[in-house]
Parts: sequence; C-alpha cells; structure tokens
Amino acid sequence: MSFADKTLKCRECGAAFVFTAGEQAFYAEKGLQNEPQRCSECRAARRRERQQGGREPREMHEVVCANCGAHTTVPFTPRFDRPVYCSTCFDRVRAQART
Repeated sequence: MSFADKTLKCRECGAAFVFTAGEQAFYAEKGLQNEPQRCSECRAARRRERQQGGREPREMHEVVCANCGAHTTVPFTPRFDRPVYCSTCFDRVRAQART
C-alpha cells in the first residue's frame, strides 16, 4: 500500500498540518483507522494537560528528615505520629524494609 502526504485542518486551532506518508504508514501498521484531528502542537498541549491532570500544582510542605536532620519538602501534609524522611533516607529505609 502506498501513501502520499495529506494536508489536514486542525480541529483545535484551525491550522493546516501535513499528515505525512510515514505517519500514515505508522497508523496503518498500528491498525488506527482515523486520521489525526489535531496538529502536533495541539496534540502536545493536550498531552501536557492530561499528564498534569488538570490540577493545580501540589502544595509542598517543609519538613526535617527524621533520620539525618536535613531540611526537605514533601507533597503531603506530615502527621506528627509518623517519621518523614528526605528522599535519600526514604530510599534507604524502604530498601531495609524489603530485606
């Protein structure tokens, strides 16, 4: 099967973009039957939005490592009945727990 470049219109921004013969071959190889609806910039923007989950950035909390005393930040509210570790000490504690 031979493919030829096609010019398509992005449904998001309205810009014209080229659906190359190579991309068409890839789509056919993967069994994808629909042509892309968005240009590469709009696809990348949607991918970033999905990765971020549409959420605001996490609130970080400053803590002192219970093991080495280093100042660090964590993405959760620490509870005072449980120790909080810096990433280095956390990895060490987790490795010890596995053995």
